[in-house]
Amino acid sequence: MIALLVAGPVLIILVSLFIGRYPLSVSEVFTTLGFRMGLVQADIPATHLNVVWDVRLPRAILGAMVGASLAVSGASFQGMFRNPLVSANILGVTSGAGFGAALAIIMFDGQTFFIYLFAFAFGLLAVILSYLIGTTYKATPTVMLVLGGVVVSSIFSALISLLKYIADPFDQLPSIVFWLMGSLASARFTDIVIAAIPMLIGVIGLLLMRWRLNVLSLGDIEARALGLNVLIAKSLAIFFATLATAGAVCVSGVIGWVGLVIPHIGRMLVGNNNEALIPVTISLGAGYLVIVDNIARTLTGSEIPLGILTSLIGGPFFIYLIRRTKARGW
Repeated sequence: MIALLVAGPVLIILVSLFIGRYPLSVSEVFTTLGFRMGLVQADIPATHLNVVWDVRLPRAILGAMVGASLAVSGASFQGMFRNPLVSANILGVTSGAGFGAALAIIMFDGQTFFIYLFAFAFGLLAVILSYLIGTTYKATPTVMLVLGGVVVSSIFSALISLLKYIADPFDQLPSIVFWLMGSLASARFTDIVIAAIPMLIGVIGLLLMRWRLNVLSLGDIEARALGLNVLIAKSLAIFFATLATAGAVCVSGVIGWVGLVIPHIGRMLVGNNNEALIPVTISLGAGYLVIVDNIARTLTGSEIPLGILTSLIGGPFFIYLIRRTKARGW
């Protein structure tokens, strides 16, 4: 089972190296990879190196990381909040990151480092504010946390609209709009290094505490009766999910529906037990976003933003899930 979960996304990443407008054979791709890793001595065209190693491979790896992070965060929040409609941005991390990115585009002329930094920082800030609102009464009631997220998301969404209003309509505004629609077009290995730390910490943390998520899904009273410190457990789950989501959003922009639909597909396969659901969700999310990204960059002459495709795929599929399950299982 573990081998299958790992092999699936890896196979999809390898297949994506052959997909694109510049045709490459199987031998050319593997020879290029072997040459770049020092395993093969051959005369490799510079174009092959650029296409395989500098463009397609980092893009596929980053797509897998982002998809896994968004999916596992959504699954964790759905279990913790006991709500099948919850996704990775329930506490405002996406809106906060969007505001940070828009602010960096205006202040620093779209320099990539500052976009990543500001998006990550404001994504964390949004969740901190949501959490502070949710702990007004020195507890972590689900309703208060969700309401806090709604309020913070609304505020940051309004601030994003303000920045779009004052942005340069010929340069800054298109950059803001494109970032908010999500894309992996600028993915490079440096992006992987920057985003890997928070995403790995978040994903591994959620993997390690998945049995606690099972207990939290029973409700606060039942969790306390079983000896679990609900405040600490919820805080850790929110912390890890926020790190994973913020790390993903800061390098990919806003990509919706991954954290909502993929966990439900995982439940159709393995059920509600987070011991199995969390690993399956990570694998499905990684493979799914790489596939969608391959479609985005090959379907038309110009690249389609990922957020558009994930919404077009996720919305109808979620309707199908609702009709198929008739809302049972929650």
